[in-house]
Amino acid sequence: MKNALVLLLLGALPMLASAQSTLSVDQATRDALQAAERGQVTPALPASHPLFAWMEMAALRQRIDSLTPASVQSFLRRNAGSPAGETFRDAWLAQLAKRGDWNGFLQAWQPRQDNALRCAYWQALAATGQQAEPWQQQALQLWRHSGTSLPAQCDPVFEQLDKTGGISDELRWARFDAALAAGQPAVMRRAVRGLPAEQLALANRYASYVQAADASASQWPKTPRSRAVATAGLSALARSNPDAAQALLPALTTALQLDADQQGQVKYQIALWTVASYLPDSAQRLAAVPAAAWDERLHEWQVREAMARSDWPGALAALQAMPATQREDARWQWFTARMLEKTGRQSAAQVWLQRAARSPSFHGYLAADRLNRPYALCPLELDADSAVRTEVAGNLALQRALMLHQLDRPGWAAREWAHALAGFNDTQRQHAVALASGVGWYDRAVFALKGEQEMRLYSLRFPLHHDADIRRHAAANELDPAWVAAEIRAESTFNPKARSPANALGLMQVIPSTGQAVANRLGLDGYRGAESLYDPQLNITIGTAYLRELKQKYDNKPYVVLAAYNAGPTPTARWLAQRGDFDPDIWIETISYKETRDYVARVLAFSVIYDWRLNGKAVPLADRMQGRLGQPSRRFACPAAG
Repeated sequence: MKNALVLLLLGALPMLASAQSTLSVDQATRDALQAAERGQVTPALPASHPLFAWMEMAALRQRIDSLTPASVQSFLRRNAGSPAGETFRDAWLAQLAKRGDWNGFLQAWQPRQDNALRCAYWQALAATGQQAEPWQQQALQLWRHSGTSLPAQCDPVFEQLDKTGGISDELRWARFDAALAAGQPAVMRRAVRGLPAEQLALANRYASYVQAADASASQWPKTPRSRAVATAGLSALARSNPDAAQALLPALTTALQLDADQQGQVKYQIALWTVASYLPDSAQRLAAVPAAAWDERLHEWQVREAMARSDWPGALAALQAMPATQREDARWQWFTARMLEKTGRQSAAQVWLQRAARSPSFHGYLAADRLNRPYALCPLELDADSAVRTEVAGNLALQRALMLHQLDRPGWAAREWAHALAGFNDTQRQHAVALASGVGWYDRAVFALKGEQEMRLYSLRFPLHHDADIRRHAAANELDPAWVAAEIRAESTFNPKARSPANALGLMQVIPSTGQAVANRLGLDGYRGAESLYDPQLNITIGTAYLRELKQKYDNKPYVVLAAYNAGPTPTARWLAQRGDFDPDIWIETISYKETRDYVARVLAFSVIYDWRLNGKAVPLADRMQGRLGQPSRRFACPAAG
C-alpha cells in the first residue's frame, strides 16, 4: 500500500464562493465517501478536496486490521492536529493496544483525555520497561479520584500496581470515599478489594447500606466515615421512602453522633422527596430543614407545595423567603403577582406583573396578557452580507463541518465544528451558527448561542422548516401550526434523525409503539416500523395525528395535552385527579416532574414565538392555554431600558 491512500471523486464539489452560499454535497461526494468507508482505494482524488482527509481516514479505518505502520505514520504526519487525523489516531491507538503492540503504540502516542487510551499508554510504558516516566503516580491519581467506573482497559494497569504493592490500604479507602461521594456502591466494593478481612467486611456493609439503609448502622464504629456513609445511605433512602428515612434518623443521629450539617443533609432530602410527592407531612418536614441546608430548589418546592394545597398566603410567604436573585426570575415574579391577587392585594400585584412582563418567556407573556400589553421581544438579526460572514464562510474547518453534517456523519461534523469554533470570536461564532442553519444544522443555535444578547437571534433559534408539511397536517388535525412548529423545536430542534434516551424518534420524538398504533389507526401504507419515524413527513403525519387524539381526550386543553405528550397518560391522569380544577398556570407549576413542568411551559412559550414568526402577531397565551385560537392579536414590542 502506498504511503497515502487516495480516493476517487466522481465529480467536482461546488466550493463556497461567497458569504451567501454554503458548501453543498452532491451525489458524487456521497458515493465517494461510501466507497471510502468500504475501503476502496484509487489514485484520482486530489488532496485539495475539503474532505480528502476524512475520506482517507475512513478507508484506513475500514482496513485497520491490515495496515502497515508506514501508511499510518504517513497519514498521521500529514494530518497531525486535525480532527480527521486525531480521530484516526484514537482508532489506531486502540487497535495497537488490542494487538499488544506496545512499541508501535508509544510511537503513535500523543496525550489524550480518553481514560481507556491513557490506561493503554501506561500499560505500554510498563510493558516496554520505561519506568523512568512517573506513570505509576499518574495512574494512581486517576484511580484514587475516580468515584465512577473506569474502562476495562484500565484493569491490567491497576492489577499490576496492586501486585507490586502500589495500591495501599489508604488509597483503597480514598477511592471508596470518592465512590461514596458519587453514589456508586459497586465502585465502592471494587475499590476495597485487597483490604484486610475485617476492614473489607465493614466496607462491604457500608456499600450495602448506601443501597438499602436500615437500623444496622447504629452498631458501626463512631468514625467520620461511618457518619458519612450513614448520611449518604439515609439521603438515598429518602428518595424512595422519605418516611423510612425520617424514622431512622433520630436513632442513628444519637448512635453515630451525626453533626448538624449531616442531619441537615438528610432532613433536606427527606423534605425534598416528601414535598415532590405532595405527601401530607410536606410542610412539617420543610420546616425541619435548617436554614443552612436550604437552596433554590427547596425554596421552589415550598412554593409549589403551598399552592398545591391552595394555601395562597403560605405560597406568598414562601416566595418572600426566596433569595432576592432567585425571586427576580419571571416565573417567581409572576407567581408573586398571582399570590398577591389571590390574597386580595391587587395593587401590589400590578408591580410584580409589570416586572415579569419585561421577560420574553412563558410567565412574562402571561403577565403581559394580564396587563393587556404587547409581548416583550427584542429580535436581533445578523448581517448576511457582512465581511465577517464572508470570512467565517471561508474557514476550512467550518466548511468541512457543514459538509459532514449533510453527509450524516454527526460525530465527525461535531469535531470539525469544535475545531472551527475554537478559533472564532463571539461575532464569528454567531455567523457560523447562521451558516450551519443554512444547511439544516439547526441545533447549533441551541448549543452555540449563549448569553442574553444572543438569545435575541430568534430567526436562528426558531427556524421555519418543513413549513408546508406543518401547515398541511396542522390544518388536517385542527391544530395551530405555531403549536406544531413549537413542538418540533422543543422535541428535536428540527433534527429528523433525533433519538432520545427513551427511544423517541424523529422530528416530533414519537415512541415507536405510539407510532405503530397511530399509523395503524390512520391506515398508513408507507409506515414500515420505527425507522419510518426518521422520515420527516411521516413523523409529522403521525405526531400531529397523535396530538389531535390527545386534544380530544383532554377536552381541548393544550397544557394538559403537552403534559401527556411528554410524561404519558398515567401521571397526567394522577395530576388531573389531584388538581384538575386548578388554574392552568398553577396546575402546570405543580406538575411533579421537572422535565414535564418545564416542557409544557417551554412549548407554550415557543408557540408564541412561532406565532410571531409565522404571523407577526400572536394569539394571547392565556387563550392558547385554554384552546381558544382566534385571530392573532397580541403584538410584540421591545421594552424600554430601565
